[in-house]
Amino acid sequence: MKEFSFSVPQNIMVGRGSMAKLPEIVKDLEGSHALIISDPGLEGLGLVDKIAGYLTQAGLVVDRFTDVEANPSVATVEKAAAKFKESGADLLIALGGGSPMDVAKAVGVVAKYGGSITEYEGAHKVPGRIIPLIALPTTAGTGSEVTAFSVITDHERDYKLTVFSYELLPIYAILDPDLIMTAPASVAAACGIDAFIHAEEAYISTAASPFSDAMAEKAMELIGGHIRRFVANRQDGEAAEAMMVGSLFAGIAFSFARLGNVHAMSHPVSACFNVAHGVANAVLLPVIAEYNALADHGKYLKIYNYINPVPACEGAFEPMMLVDAIKSLSEEIGIPANLTTAICQAAGREVSPKEIESRITFMATDAMKSGNVAVNPRATRQRDMEMLYRKAL
Repeated sequence: MKEFSFSVPQNIMVGRGSMAKLPEIVKDLEGSHALIISDPGLEGLGLVDKIAGYLTQAGLVVDRFTDVEANPSVATVEKAAAKFKESGADLLIALGGGSPMDVAKAVGVVAKYGGSITEYEGAHKVPGRIIPLIALPTTAGTGSEVTAFSVITDHERDYKLTVFSYELLPIYAILDPDLIMTAPASVAAACGIDAFIHAEEAYISTAASPFSDAMAEKAMELIGGHIRRFVANRQDGEAAEAMMVGSLFAGIAFSFARLGNVHAMSHPVSACFNVAHGVANAVLLPVIAEYNALADHGKYLKIYNYINPVPACEGAFEPMMLVDAIKSLSEEIGIPANLTTAICQAAGREVSPKEIESRITFMATDAMKSGNVAVNPRATRQRDMEMLYRKAL
């Protein structure tokens, strides 16, 4: 067994109604003035007001920044950081999916250490602890509440930059299923399959360890066993909680084992065509699963049994059965059948094959820069990336 190490230094609360404990957590962190970072959709649903209400009733001061968009940009981070400084806040609360959390982490960096978030791109460039951050996920998907990454879109480069540092980890994460039970079915599906892919890629990663495998296996069990129920009925409290905990475990798994080609390839798709992250991952997964089948050493059978209603035994299993099971699951929960459809849906128009083809070399070059390619179980070259993009179309 190769050497490995792990540390999970956060405080995590799980359970319905746990968001009501937010004021005591803020006081425990010696905070008195919070800036909530969220998005317009959650503000419209009244969730921002609800969280602010808990704090103001406890005598705490609250400001809010709710202009976070999908695939948030460097400009959004700059605006949110300016808001933090102007408000005089001493603590950040990220309310939402991956986008508000990515922005909150980035704000925590630049508000404390200055400069642009682009200056911290890469690994371990954050000099120390960021502004205290509490995360309240409203999707069961990103696992951002327990990951050491912030992914921000740099429109000047058509590029998604990644900041990686364990200093980014929120001090507290509150997983309250009530926060995800109003999600539309499409959001529940895209976020849920994204969480599953976090676990699946971490599980087959060449950087996997017994610790990350344990987290990934439990994540796939919880998500695979509940995603259909949750997409069918977001008011199913048992399914909602299982999805949140599964997403959490998946986030821990990939924090230590990294991801793979699916995520390496999805980030350029989102940057170039504004396809939602979870959707981009989902349409790429069966293509990459087929590509990686050559490198399987027994894990595909376990993955298959986590997502397929009828389990298979070793003697009757072929890796392509997993590819088919992924396609069936995606179809059941409403994921687009291919990348072309996803790009057109995101654009709200027909995007010509020529327009998409013109970006493939750029996207493949971008994908090859990702550190996730290095831990993908099957070696990948530039021409392989281009082939995989075309197959996904």
